[in-house]
Amino acid sequence: MKHRLLLTIGLAALVCASVAATASAGRGHGQLFQYRGEVVGAAAGSVQVTVEGGNRPALRTMLGATQNQTFLLGSTSEILIWHKGIPAVGAYTDLKAGDWVQVNVRAKAGSSLSEVLANPAGIVGDHGTAPGKAGKPLWLYAGTVDGAQSGGHIALHVKGGNARALRTLLGQSSDQTFTYDDNTIFLLWQGKVPTVIAASQLKAGDRITIRIRAPRLSTLAQVEATPARHVGDHEPANAPDHS
Repeated sequence: MKHRLLLTIGLAALVCASVAATASAGRGHGQLFQYRGEVVGAAAGSVQVTVEGGNRPALRTMLGATQNQTFLLGSTSEILIWHKGIPAVGAYTDLKAGDWVQVNVRAKAGSSLSEVLANPAGIVGDHGTAPGKAGKPLWLYAGTVDGAQSGGHIALHVKGGNARALRTLLGQSSDQTFTYDDNTIFLLWQGKVPTVIAASQLKAGDRITIRIRAPRLSTLAQVEATPARHVGDHEPANAPDHS
């Protein structure tokens, strides 16, 4: 398990960097410490997790520590239960042993593990059983909506994204049109809690992220022709990827 934790550092860094670029709002106070792993057990005020990954600040706090750690659940903690990419507000009783969770905690930058654990979690996202590897690479674009959306297309003024997506825009306009279909999930984030919305509810100027799964060597035109898996409206920084 120790080797498994170390192997996640590179992957966690890439995930953290790509998602952090997608949103500038919704950040809380202090450094984000994001831990990922399997639930051991949960009680009214805490959840115990076998940590197997996380972002860089979180993994630094885990050096020399045991993998089983207990995170506080306070009055401001949100528990989100995800099913097929759709969230629902839950309770600690929904956190089952073996479920794969992502725990976000805010603390002073440079905090030790004990200092981080003294703060209640902001969000605990429960994804059920441990997720497998996605079949196709993620193409992530972030920007603002250009006009009302309809007819299966989203006009986006691209301002960021992950490295794979941004490479497709070299020499291209920042104004691009992406595709969605009946299987695309649209989420509106209000604070830490997302709700499902319709594509028609996107408004001009809304800050959104678009996640698409497409073959590794796809061109920009091929990516744009592939229906998005997930569109996040006002998605906060470091929101989990449900694509």
